[in-house]
Amino acid sequence: MSEPVHIAAIDAGSNAVRLSVARAYSALDIEPLHSERYSLRLGEGVFLRPQFSEEVFKKGVKAFRHFHEVMDEFGVTRYRAVATSATREARNREAFVRHIRLKTGILLEVISAAEESRLGREAVQAALGPETPPRCIADLGGGSLEVTILKDHTVEQTAQLPVGSVRLMTTLNLPGVIRPAQEEQVRRYVRALLEAKLTPRPVLGECIAAVLGGNAETLAIVAPGPREHGLPTLELSLLRERLPDILERDVRERMKTYAVRRDRADVMGIAAITLITLGRYLNLRSFSIPGVGVREGLLDDIARDAFSRKEPHHYNATARQLLVGTRSFARRLGYEQQHAEHVRELSIQLFDQLQPVHHMPAQSRVLLEAGALLHDIGHMISHRGHHKHGEYLTLNGDIPGLEGRDRAVVAALVRYHNRKSEPAGHHTAYSSLNNADKRITRRLAAILRIAEALDHSHRQKAVKIRASFQRGAVSLQVHARGDAVEDLRDASHSAELFEKEFHVRLYFRQAPA
Repeated sequence: MSEPVHIAAIDAGSNAVRLSVARAYSALDIEPLHSERYSLRLGEGVFLRPQFSEEVFKKGVKAFRHFHEVMDEFGVTRYRAVATSATREARNREAFVRHIRLKTGILLEVISAAEESRLGREAVQAALGPETPPRCIADLGGGSLEVTILKDHTVEQTAQLPVGSVRLMTTLNLPGVIRPAQEEQVRRYVRALLEAKLTPRPVLGECIAAVLGGNAETLAIVAPGPREHGLPTLELSLLRERLPDILERDVRERMKTYAVRRDRADVMGIAAITLITLGRYLNLRSFSIPGVGVREGLLDDIARDAFSRKEPHHYNATARQLLVGTRSFARRLGYEQQHAEHVRELSIQLFDQLQPVHHMPAQSRVLLEAGALLHDIGHMISHRGHHKHGEYLTLNGDIPGLEGRDRAVVAALVRYHNRKSEPAGHHTAYSSLNNADKRITRRLAAILRIAEALDHSHRQKAVKIRASFQRGAVSLQVHARGDAVEDLRDASHSAELFEKEFHVRLYFRQAPA
């Protein structure tokens, strides 16, 4: 079993720089440990004159040096630090990145708008889970508003609008009270860009729409709606009702009335106008507030990378001989070669894709391949009870290269390749294994069951599998030739052992053609 890894994510946004530290036990199990926010407003000057000032350089060093000390205290071994809209637009961004690395040791990466959108999108999908896919994800930051329209987990439309709260405050000179004419100016600005960049106009109605960012989280406290799907919501009709009260107050009054920091109070009115305008454009009544963002997307990426196998699988001579002997034995018993080889290929795809979850040693992979090749050999004896006959043949047949413990594991896989038999202490092959090998066998059998079910039709429709990870769930996107509904349905029914072993829910969906 892999040891937990201490990881960290830094998001240098236009309004503030934020740090999150977590302990990752796997790609699915990430425990938050610590978070901090440093009010380094990178976007305040850069949106008027696209260059960071000397003051920003000094404050940046102070912030990142402190974050480095915090990461050292927690024993962080993997991190990723990214900068978004404001830094993308600064002409001296490369000098800023070099300065931060030289003075603090932190490698700051300026990411594209597309990468920023992906990180936020994956964080939201992980927070909501596969059963409640969002139709819209909006990310309102200090520099930009990102809007993504999805259908069945796939991006349909995306737009980046330069209407972040800090950008509008500085470019339109709206640092305090916002008068009706200024409110209308912001509204028209946002509406015009939506009509220009998000076309055709999506009409979402009652669909799930999530919004990210500290502004949205603050406004959800000011205008809360009923919780939906376990998440707080921002009620847009209530926000419209309370908007005049927000706009007529100056920054100091907002800080006192709404209990917010200065760097939130000065932009919350602009953010409210922006979200109300977006809601009207999309015909929405409310936004879900998942409370996640770029940092959670970064942590998920880091954890997945930490527990994934990096080097390609190179089998040694012994492993190669085992597969040669297994195929030879299977041919002598008249196995259905196309089906068996396809199940073998799906099995190793699943093994590799699910490495961040199962943590099994590389040598287990070849035993999974052998089990896949032999899983149906019992049909030579009888179709009825073929899983039991297959176990007997594997234990007693002449299979060069398959001996001892490995033979028992493969025989048990053959017995448990479908839902007709569950691992039990009185079964011949399984009972001969020690506890550690029994655990590996159950986990390999769980993978083999899914692979075999994905070729339930014996027509080799499923060709490629891609896993994505949410907290407590794994989604398998299956690329297929034609309609694979029958195979995916059987795979879903065969996922029980996997869910029991890994304590997660497993979801299947066919990738768009």
